[in-house]
Amino acid sequence: MIASVSGTVKSVRSGSVVIEVGGVGLLVNVAPRIAAGLLVGTSTSLHTVLVVREDALTLYGFESSLSREIFELLQTVTGIGPKVAQSALNIYESEEIVSAIKNEQSDLLERIPGLGKKGAQRLVLELRDKLDSYELSEIVASGSWRDQLTSALVGLGFSARESQERIEQLSTQFKDVSQEPISDLLRAALSGGSAK
Repeated sequence: MIASVSGTVKSVRSGSVVIEVGGVGLLVNVAPRIAAGLLVGTSTSLHTVLVVREDALTLYGFESSLSREIFELLQTVTGIGPKVAQSALNIYESEEIVSAIKNEQSDLLERIPGLGKKGAQRLVLELRDKLDSYELSEIVASGSWRDQLTSALVGLGFSARESQERIEQLSTQFKDVSQEPISDLLRAALSGGSAK
């Protein structure tokens, strides 16, 4: 299994990137918000999962090992393949998925493209006991401020690129941006970069 990839970004599309590792360009499927944060020519590192099928070898990339774990866990559920698992991580953060499953909120999970009502109920039924080992406070702490802010802005109708531009403005505006409350950062991003 290819557990991680580190190298130079050669090209970026909305749902994939090509990363050159040792002279070989690897196509990695990623969430659009991850792709939006990558620039051609820069170095990056992603946690990855290689999905092997009869007709293809597909590499999926994630910013955190937790997202990779959730991606793999979702696929243990009957009827959920890599595309639905990636869709889940495209619209929800890992901690939101864990929270929805643990709290049996199948109505939230129904919004995942390709899942539906019965699929969401099956997801909760098959995974709620497996998630007992996950402490939500630890999971929430693992989500970076960038991820949370990008998710919020995209949810409010910003494109992935617009979200990244607003986040870059905040990075230069605040002295220690990672210590600021997410609500203040969101307010600043929505007002074009000036919060206080």
